[in-house]
Amino acid sequence: MELTPQTSLLQWYNKNGRHDLPWRTTDNPYHIYVSEIMLQQTQVKTVLERFYFPFLERFPTLLDIAESDLDDVLKMWEGLGYYTRAKNLHHAARQCNGILPDNAHDLMNLSGIGRSTAHAIAAFAYRESLPILDANVKRILHRYFALKERNEKKLWEYAYALFDSSHPFEYNQAMMDVGATVCLAKKPLCEVCPFKESCQGKTDPLTYPDAKAKTRKPIRKRSIIVYQRHSRYALMQRKERFLHGLWGFYETTEIPGGTALGNITQHYSHFTLEANVYLSHEDVEEEFEWFTIEEITQLSLSRADHKVVEFIKKSA
Repeated sequence: MELTPQTSLLQWYNKNGRHDLPWRTTDNPYHIYVSEIMLQQTQVKTVLERFYFPFLERFPTLLDIAESDLDDVLKMWEGLGYYTRAKNLHHAARQCNGILPDNAHDLMNLSGIGRSTAHAIAAFAYRESLPILDANVKRILHRYFALKERNEKKLWEYAYALFDSSHPFEYNQAMMDVGATVCLAKKPLCEVCPFKESCQGKTDPLTYPDAKAKTRKPIRKRSIIVYQRHSRYALMQRKERFLHGLWGFYETTEIPGGTALGNITQHYSHFTLEANVYLSHEDVEEEFEWFTIEEITQLSLSRADHKVVEFIKKSA
């Protein structure tokens, strides 16, 4: 008797799934929530090796986040990137007073939790019968149903069509694992895929979906000025949306005077920063705060500003 696609998927998952991931061996909604936010646009290996456990050790509960300053949360998030995730996590913790809602509908009212993330938390923590639609699942659905058009509304319909409502936890975890290890973006392993019998796009999987138009990331050229006063250096807490809340050195489009310390290149998701770094003893009137090197290491900084700190240490 021929197996249904859902049965084939679950059998594959029982044998090949990543069952030992810590957020799969717990029913703690907060731990699952943190993992879902960290795993957005970040690889499992990076989250697991460097961030997940230290973050939970520093903030054992969601209430601990709610009662902490944003600076503390950003410091623990440092290096993970996409800092809006940390700010939303902090805001959401305060929105719900440290008590995470127990259903997808209410979860979606919190900052930074969209439909797929809400479904994931609800399915994994509360076994709510809902499909998810992350990047891996989208790729599977595009190929399985031979869908060329990138249309998220339609993808949700297909997500429900393939969904195994009787096994929401296992099904969703299995879909993520197939997307991460088998239905790969550039080199799909169709011969070992649990959907190989029923996938409509298996003869030419790389054609689904239509390729995105490639755009070259713009380059932002800047000068970074390190103002020094005795043994202290000037930083300001960023107020603009990008890197909001992080501390940083003064940036300008002008070429200043001062001693050249070096240059840095930092790649971000939507642009590349190329900056020359200068040390200046000029008196400044901007609203800076002044810190020693030791104090700076306790602040939450962007990767670019960490590189500036290394230049300062070498020049001292």
